[in-house]
Amino acid sequence: MSNTPSLYEWIGGMPALERLTKTFYERVRDDEVLAPVFSRMSPEHPQHVAEFLAEVFGGPKTYSGERGGHAGMIRHHLDRSLTHAQRRRWIDLLLACADDLGVPDDPEFRSAFVGYLEWGTRLAVINSQPGAEVGEEAPMPKWGWGEVGGPWQPK
Repeated sequence: MSNTPSLYEWIGGMPALERLTKTFYERVRDDEVLAPVFSRMSPEHPQHVAEFLAEVFGGPKTYSGERGGHAGMIRHHLDRSLTHAQRRRWIDLLLACADDLGVPDDPEFRSAFVGYLEWGTRLAVINSQPGAEVGEEAPMPKWGWGEVGGPWQPK
């Protein structure tokens, strides 16, 4: 492919990420594993997560410009003592929402998408444990197509 789209473009841009995070956090309220983690979530939280994911996947740098970039995201996880069970449930529920909303399910996109979710949620667990500190120089993650090099193309 000569003009490989970013993951942000492939998923459908900001509207798709906003639908995904809105749907996900609506379902979190009724989830016995995740509801306690997000019980004091601000109404803006789904939008902020959509902005973070957008930037990670190659979209606008709104999260860095307005919310402190990766260091800002890490600060939200400090001292929350997240568990691997919560991490796995977060991924499972987000992927179920993605399926229900028709987020692209081609193997190349889902490989990159799930790869980031695995990496990001494991980092969130590490940064949520007692004694974790924020490295102000932490760069914003940039996620791409990885090994597959781009979206699936029929022959």
